[in-house]
Amino acid sequence: MTEPQTPIELIDSHCHVEMLHGLDGALAAAATAGVGVVVSVGIDVATSRQAVALADSSSAREASPPRRPAVVATVGLHPHDATELDERSLAELEALARRPGVVAIGECGLDFYRDRSPRDVQRHAFVAQIDLARRAGLPLVVHTREAGDETMELLARHAGDLAVVMHCFSLPQHLDECNARGYYASFAGNLTYKNAGDLRGAAARVREDLLMVETDAPFLTPVPYRGKPNSPARVALTAAALAEVRGWSLARAAAVTTANARRAFGLPGTES
Repeated sequence: MTEPQTPIELIDSHCHVEMLHGLDGALAAAATAGVGVVVSVGIDVATSRQAVALADSSSAREASPPRRPAVVATVGLHPHDATELDERSLAELEALARRPGVVAIGECGLDFYRDRSPRDVQRHAFVAQIDLARRAGLPLVVHTREAGDETMELLARHAGDLAVVMHCFSLPQHLDECNARGYYASFAGNLTYKNAGDLRGAAARVREDLLMVETDAPFLTPVPYRGKPNSPARVALTAAALAEVRGWSLARAAAVTTANARRAFGLPGTES
């Protein structure tokens, strides 16, 4: 698989922008690859502040923008850091959520693979952020690892009225249920890995109106750059892999995933 050369319009729906090495260069490369928007994702209070600051800076450049994508933000607490949730941190996340460049709550959810926070604490933090998304009127960005059944159960119980984005989609066994509930499925660079047959099978069957692509940069670098730090420009490789499993052109995959991301996050250009 080679880097796409034809200019296309893409949205990187999940990126840890504050972790990128050489931010200006990474964003310039993303623009060259056709990336028009990068969603900068908070994983704790500090990175949520940084994401909001990047979105504020992006907005301030609108009058005379350089050649780089727009940056919008999410604010949230990753399950690894669920023990940090208290009244003070939740209040700050809620205040940040009201800022104009913020488009979602998260990433939040359950991670029973690394178990860096006690599972009951993860559950509490997840439900608290679902409630925050409802109060803020924003979609929810969900992380789940080795916790699919319980993640789906908590979402069914608490998030029935919310738009939900399943970040780095990893639930092929729950695909039909995700489709039925209308959860967005955002695919990352692991879609390109040799051992990702089940994931590619799921990507072929996700409802067209729910497909999105992301990098999760600097993580989950797609083939052929696996082993190196990821960057927003490489979302084009994931889009190309998605196009291949769907039997689409790259242009169609880009158009579909971009329209869906605009709708999910309420970005300008969303069709009514």
